Amino acid sequence: MITTLAGGVGAARLLAGLVQVVDPAELVAVVNTGDDLVLHGLEISPDLDTVTYTLAGAIDPERGWGLAGETWQAMDTLRRYGGEAWFNLGDRDLGTHLYRTARRHGGATLTEVTADIVAAWGLGLTVLPVTDDLLRTWVTVDGDDGGHEISFQEYFVGRQHSVPVSAVRFEGAERARPAPGVLAAIERADTVVIAPSNPIVSIGPVLAVPGVRDAVVARRDDVVAVSPIVAGAALKGPADRLLVELGHESSVVGVARLYAELAATLVIDDADADLAPAVEAEGVRCVVAPTVMSSATVAAALGRTVMGAR
Repeated sequence: MITTLAGGVGAARLLAGLVQVVDPAELVAVVNTGDDLVLHGLEISPDLDTVTYTLAGAIDPERGWGLAGETWQAMDTLRRYGGEAWFNLGDRDLGTHLYRTARRHGGATLTEVTADIVAAWGLGLTVLPVTDDLLRTWVTVDGDDGGHEISFQEYFVGRQHSVPVSAVRFEGAERARPAPGVLAAIERADTVVIAPSNPIVSIGPVLAVPGVRDAVVARRDDVVAVSPIVAGAALKGPADRLLVELGHESSVVGVARLYAELAATLVIDDADADLAPAVEAEGVRCVVAPTVMSSATVAAALGRTVMGAR
């Protein structure tokens, strides 16, 4: 069994590579829910949906989120009424959120609803939210009026992650419990993979759920992380800026420092090959390979590299 800690586009692409080289029935994705929000009365789980849509081959390839072939009539009508429309929801995507919300209001857990959605798309792997309990990422942003806290989605979507961040916290983490199957998936896996996701706001919330970090640390020798930083920059999103703003180094060496307690091996891109000795100086074995998943073929090759990296 292969268990992947996942959040966002990078994780979804790696999982799409892994399903090409491993029996999907042997794959478990433990997915960040810190990005989740309630909007227009609907329960929205962006990372769970990005993983699901990507593996189903239904993701919008240009945006990297939402469904391909979307229309936006519901949002156009909402804007006509002057409603809150900063977070775009496509007409097809709304069906997912309507279903999730109705099931949740009927008493189903997020784990149960996610299993239904994954099955409906015909996917063979197991996708687990890290927790069924409240987990929300909040960021403190700097401004003319001093620092103040906003939700992750307001920072990421509403402000296009363009404002400096001085702190991040995970609301509810201290009281949250790992969702059923999460700890067992980590403890029993042949390999645990930390996907090339934002270490602060995608992997951070997963590790903040009590018991998860300890379970990963206990499996350190079997943990392979893939750096989300290539040549000092994030391929998508604000990971590079967040690392620097929160006192870390935006490089594969900085990633190695963050993950040294968790992972025995770090896969870095060819562009950072000259930094391999510095990565290993942090106590992490370094594997150099192409990590920019520009095609399904490259993603599959990276999946094979990860599987052989232990």
